[in-house]
Parts: sequence; structure tokens; C-alpha cells
Amino acid sequence: MSLYSQRGVSAQKEDVHAATRNLSKGLYPRAFCKIDPDLLGGDADWVNVMHADGAGTKSILAYLYWKETGDLSVWKGIAQDAIVMNLDDMICTGIYDRMLYSSSIDRNKNRIPGEVLTALIEGTQEFLDGMAALGVHIAFLGGETADVGDAVRTVTVNGTMAARWRRHALITNERIAPGQVIVGLASHGQATYETGYNSGIGSNGLTSARHDVLHKHYKTFPETFDETLSEEVIYIGKHRLTDSIDAAGALRSVGGLLLSPTRTFAPVVRTLIEAHFEDIYGIIHCSGGGQTKCFKYMPDGLRVVKDNLPAPPEIFRLIQTSSGADNREMYQVFNMGTRLEVYTNERVAVALVAIARHYGIDAQVIGRTEESVKKELVLQVAGTEIRY
Repeated sequence: MSLYSQRGVSAQKEDVHAATRNLSKGLYPRAFCKIDPDLLGGDADWVNVMHADGAGTKSILAYLYWKETGDLSVWKGIAQDAIVMNLDDMICTGIYDRMLYSSSIDRNKNRIPGEVLTALIEGTQEFLDGMAALGVHIAFLGGETADVGDAVRTVTVNGTMAARWRRHALITNERIAPGQVIVGLASHGQATYETGYNSGIGSNGLTSARHDVLHKHYKTFPETFDETLSEEVIYIGKHRLTDSIDAAGALRSVGGLLLSPTRTFAPVVRTLIEAHFEDIYGIIHCSGGGQTKCFKYMPDGLRVVKDNLPAPPEIFRLIQTSSGADNREMYQVFNMGTRLEVYTNERVAVALVAIARHYGIDAQVIGRTEESVKKELVLQVAGTEIRY
């Protein structure tokens, strides 16, 4: 059993899928978000989309970093994480503007004071203001902030995003087919709309990352882990959050790398869609499930081959060295440096790469689709082949 499973988490969310198997998948079952008829407006040419997600256990890392350094600004990054985990799922359906966002914060008041709530709420508005300046308009409709100390040890930060969109302007992944190429967009580096280096960690796999990288010192914060876990999987690394390591040619703190706010690709996707909508056949956000995320949205009779993935950035090498996880598990849990996939044709791929690089984001063709007897995913990693 993997360390990930031993800590009570699942990259593939099997139990969740089993619990929801009898629910409607909406108008387009392969779309990245559930798409329903336009109940709000009653117009057959429009649809409604709503999505809920959050920062996950990354808020525990923020808690530790704040307790150790007193730096409140780390909470603004958590606010961004909660938004982007919704926003970047929504953009995979072709929706990139005129969205609504509501936040949901549950805290233990004895550990999370009002100044943290202020940082989270102000961070939410600041991020949305920044997106509006880039042509991605999201209205902040408030939300719920609850004191639930009996249920939450520190704080959870989640959100819900909704939109009403034209049906003919959707990307539903139904056009993914053999003979296409996959353009991958990097999760790390520094986009033109980011203020500093982004490690690329996103908001997935942070339970493993936290325990694998951080030192037993953090057991002094028992509110940050499940006491039913085996001692062998609790904070088994060698680093403190304030330690420095070399990443992308500079010394950076371990905490800063683990807490890099999740990059949004919304401004880039907005430009991609406006320029090349007809040639974008599908978009996949490599979040929970990492490089295997596409498997859920692939049509039957298709093989996805990713044989030109870039080398992972330092944060993932740090996690793998600390955990001893093999490549199969790493690529199933983490994005490994490529967090958005766009399925297109060879002609347009060149233009999509150029647009991403215009925003300071590395991009390249990472693979292709092939006809297959069965649904299959093949990764070529470090000279070896991994099949799912």
C-alpha cells in the first residue's frame, strides 16, 4: 500500500465515484464540469454550470508556516488556491468570463483568529480584481464563514463557482479523437501575471507532500495530523519550512515552494479560445489524479500517449526523494510540472504554444492520441514506460 493510501487519501477518489455513480452526468458526460440545461434563464441555447472545490490540506501547511513565521500573507495564497481549483476546472469547459464565486470558510476560532479571516477574504478580492484586469471577470458574492471548532481543527477554505454560458461556445471533450496532439502548459516558473516564482505544486497531493518532506518537529502541532495514523507516515522528512533549497537557479524556502499559490491558466485559455475555438477539441486540468486525470474524460477506443513530458521541477524531485515513491505513483498523484492539457491538431498546436509563452508560461506538445481496442494511457518517463 502506498504512503498516500496509508494516510487516508486517494488520488482516484474511488469511494466518491462509487457514491455518485447513479447521479446524472449532465448534458455532456465527458465535460470537465457537470453541465445542465439553463434552469436560470430557461433558454435552450444556454446552459448552467456550477462547481465546488477548495484548497484541501494545503491550509494546514499555511497554518504551520504562519505559526512558525508569523507571516499572514501566506493565507492570501490559500484564498487563491480555493478560487483557482474551481476556476481552472471551469475553463476546461470553455467558460472564461462572467462567473460567480462564493467562498466557504470553516475555522476553529481558538486557533484561527480574525486576522487570518481578514487575510483570506481580502486575498480573495485581490485575486479576483487581478483577474478582471486580465479580462476574466468573476463576481465575489460573499459566502459562509463558520466557527465549527468541534468539527475542524484549524481551518478549511473552499468555494463554489457558477456560470451561465452559451451552449455553442462550450468545450465538452466529446471531440477528443485519435490523430490529435496534446499541448501541455507548465505549472511552474513565473507567468507575466504572477509576482514571483511558482513551484508548480498546485493544490493536490499536499497530504503526502507535507508528511514526506517535513520533519518530526511538526508533531508539536498535533492539530495538523490525524492521530490515528501510524507513526511511520507522520512527518517523516528532514526539512523545516524555513529551510532553503536550490530551485530554478535560486535558493528558495521549502515552505515557499510547498505553498506556491496555484497558478490559474484562465487568462491564457481566454486567449486560446478567442483565437482558436474550433480547433480546441478538449481541455484537461491535471489536478487530482495528476497525469492520469485525462483517463476519466477519454472516450472509449482511445489511447493517450504522453511521450514528451518535460522534466519535473524541483518541488516534485524533493517530494519523490523524501518519500521514495516510484514514478507510477508520483505521476498519478501530482501534476509533475504540467497542469493543463489542450487537445488540438498539429497545425494549431504551434500557435497555442506561442500564446502560452507570450504569457511567460512554458508549453510544448507532450503527446498524442491513437486509436485503441481499449481505453489506455501510456506515459514515457525517464526512459521507461508506464501504462494505466
